[in-house]
Amino acid sequence: MNVLDFMVHRLPRDLEALIREGKHSEARFQIEELLKSAEGSYRRRLEFELERLRRWPLQYPYDEEEAFNLAARRIEGLDREEFRQLLSSGCVDHIRLEGEVRVFERFLPNMVWLCPSLRGRYEEENGVRRRAREALRERALKVMRGEATSLTFRVRASLKVKGGVPRGERVRIWLPIPRVSPLHPEVRVISYSDEPYISSEDHPQRTAYFEVTWKDGAEAWVEYEALVEPRAPNSGGEGKAELRHLEERVPHITFSKELKEVVSSLTADADSPLTKARRIWDWVIGNTKYTYVHDYALFDNISEFIFRKRRGDCGVQAILLITMLRAAGIPARWQSGWYANPVSWGMHDWAQAYLEPLGWIYVDPSFGHPRDGEEWRRDFYFGGIEGYRLAFNSEVNYPFDPPKEHFRSDPVDSQRGEAEWDGGNIYYDEMEAKLEVLEVRRP
Repeated sequence: MNVLDFMVHRLPRDLEALIREGKHSEARFQIEELLKSAEGSYRRRLEFELERLRRWPLQYPYDEEEAFNLAARRIEGLDREEFRQLLSSGCVDHIRLEGEVRVFERFLPNMVWLCPSLRGRYEEENGVRRRAREALRERALKVMRGEATSLTFRVRASLKVKGGVPRGERVRIWLPIPRVSPLHPEVRVISYSDEPYISSEDHPQRTAYFEVTWKDGAEAWVEYEALVEPRAPNSGGEGKAELRHLEERVPHITFSKELKEVVSSLTADADSPLTKARRIWDWVIGNTKYTYVHDYALFDNISEFIFRKRRGDCGVQAILLITMLRAAGIPARWQSGWYANPVSWGMHDWAQAYLEPLGWIYVDPSFGHPRDGEEWRRDFYFGGIEGYRLAFNSEVNYPFDPPKEHFRSDPVDSQRGEAEWDGGNIYYDEMEAKLEVLEVRRP
């Protein structure tokens, strides 16, 4: 099952060019003309493209002047001429939309990551990132020494729809909850706003599902506890690999000719799957850098994007690693949810690889980069996990139970929640989703 299987259809080349050049009004007109005769999955592909056109301006909300003013407040001595140079050099993520420059909503940290010479002039908003990094390092060292215990997280997930729905209409809400797995051997739902339907413990994208009647708003919440186990590098995991863990999965896990050539060159004389996997891991760590990216729904092919651009966030890096491992004949699968560091938490994606005789091991490429000289990361995150994780998903592009009727805000996976009503999907600009770590208990 794949909610994006219609992406096998290519758009007409002239339509692709209009979208790429930011001529979205012309593209919208052409799509509406094509829809008059389109049928089946190709019709679904065109409808999805219409939905994506609405999202581009939301992801790139700033004009050049607004972006400069934001950057000038955080980067010492930045003037307009330097900002224009940064824009033209690719350090400032932007697109052209209807002939105007529009700048990515999270361009500022990307600008510093893409142009490290700015780093000394960049003013961090607070010290939370530093404290979270210190807590992570301390935890990982304990795992490596065999001193780390399991943790029990008490969590509240909520989603509030803010507008856009007529009074009296049914609103459908899906909130992610952890799968029961070796990472989470125990997951217990404690309380909720209204009794939800909860998908099976091992569902590839597990959720609690609510139906709410719109009055002056619509909201749902669920509280749960999850026991989380750490794992040191070189310790295996339960379960068996399946054929699907070696296959392409359109549109984001595909084996291009160039990618297969790189994988072949890396693994040609490798004497074991472990050696192959480690070489691919080292290549991904050494040839990509972390940056934020726009919503995954706007990508035609995530693995191809990062393979060519050599940059991307945690999920983009994980998808590349999965794709390359599978191309080398090594089973690999998706993992995602939240990185639940007690100091600071947020959405996060990683992966697993199946290696005999170890079984399933964790591989987290974005955490494996030896940032700020932390060389321990490169080896620890090839097989290890610190236990600050809530994993909701084990597959990309997988339908919910019950499935959504309209396009999802994030068709790749589920980390903050989804909502819709009979009239269509409810996108992020019309909702407020939260995940709060209420308590972390140790044995």
